[in-house]
Amino acid sequence: MKLFPSGHATHPQWRMAAGLVLAQLRAQMALPDYARSPSLGLLYITDHYAADAQEILDHLGAELPEITDWSGTVGVGVAANNAEYFDEPALSVMLCEMASDQYRVFSGVAPLASSEMSGFAAHTALVHADPRTPELSELIAEMADRTDTGYLFGGLSSGRAGSLQFAIGGNGNIRGHGAVGGVFSGGLSGVVFGEGVRLVSRVTQGCQPVSIEREITEADGNLLLKLDGEPALDVLLDDLQVSLDAPEQAVDAVRATLVGLSEAGSDGFRRTRDLGADVRVRHIIGLDPTRRGVAIADNAEAGMRMSFCRRNAQAARSDLMRVCAEIREELEPEEQTLATARAVAAGEAEAAPHPARRIAGAVYVSCSGRGGPHFGAPGAELQIVRHALGDVPLVGFFAAGEIARNHLYGYTGVLTVFTGND
Repeated sequence: MKLFPSGHATHPQWRMAAGLVLAQLRAQMALPDYARSPSLGLLYITDHYAADAQEILDHLGAELPEITDWSGTVGVGVAANNAEYFDEPALSVMLCEMASDQYRVFSGVAPLASSEMSGFAAHTALVHADPRTPELSELIAEMADRTDTGYLFGGLSSGRAGSLQFAIGGNGNIRGHGAVGGVFSGGLSGVVFGEGVRLVSRVTQGCQPVSIEREITEADGNLLLKLDGEPALDVLLDDLQVSLDAPEQAVDAVRATLVGLSEAGSDGFRRTRDLGADVRVRHIIGLDPTRRGVAIADNAEAGMRMSFCRRNAQAARSDLMRVCAEIREELEPEEQTLATARAVAAGEAEAAPHPARRIAGAVYVSCSGRGGPHFGAPGAELQIVRHALGDVPLVGFFAAGEIARNHLYGYTGVLTVFTGND
């Protein structure tokens, strides 16, 4: 598997930005280390271009007729290698070269039919979703159940003027775009991959616990009633060291606090005092003084584990570096670790993709509340990824919620890399 061509640009006029991106893609496809016959395009645009989405897709399809399949969505920001574009007109594109029998594009108006899945086993899936979709968590879990591994990665569209998704499926063997335009809203869309498409994916959390981990011993829907046998509201006030007798102070403290949920026995609160990958961070949406309960933005059941937590920039940076290191270590053959370490430590001019990593391309979906200032400077989040993985092709967007495994997350990043053969 060769490197996937990628390009990104910003410009007030989308045609100028598209021209810059196309120039980057064509220049890379002329290089020996890059794929020359890609057929799947991943396209992410900021919401500044939302009104021109159909024209952008049509233009790219006409300029790149060999790309028979497209998938992507809109966000308040888009990601590229070593760059992020927030609140400005921009697009980020990556062209993937994969066997035509190893992926299928789907959308809410063109779901995967049984005839299309004949002889095709869905192994993993890249998923984009409209945050306004009813029963979204259930749909994500159902989609995960349709894959062999149960692993999804992706996120929710975050356009301020509404959600849109790109989905054109030639199924790898039908040239052209067919009768549909390829720009949709509502439901889920994305790409399912077969077992032959190898990838490694990790979830990075952006919050840090401010309490011990506890068991939910009584709950009523989204209302936590008892934690370790004690009234949930009393536990919350005690942990935050506030009282309802001083309501303004209490409200400010509660608004800054989130709840990290995990299933019993899953990867929850680690000994290193950070949140495991199975933790789903949810908002506190209300207090019930009568029942001494705490209402959260998710349903909970007795037996689940939880901890109170808060967003923390340093924790987010450290955890992102951790997951990048895990991916790098998984991909590096032991005998090449020294060579790859030298590549990682190389200066800016030498940070080319290193063959020891076997990374063809990467997709990074991060929470719209994480980018920019949360990491200390514009582009800092993507700079961490680049420092760890090298100058690998990367696309992605900043989402209204992140998808990993069969869960919907918040305040997280989901980093997925496509790998070559051993």
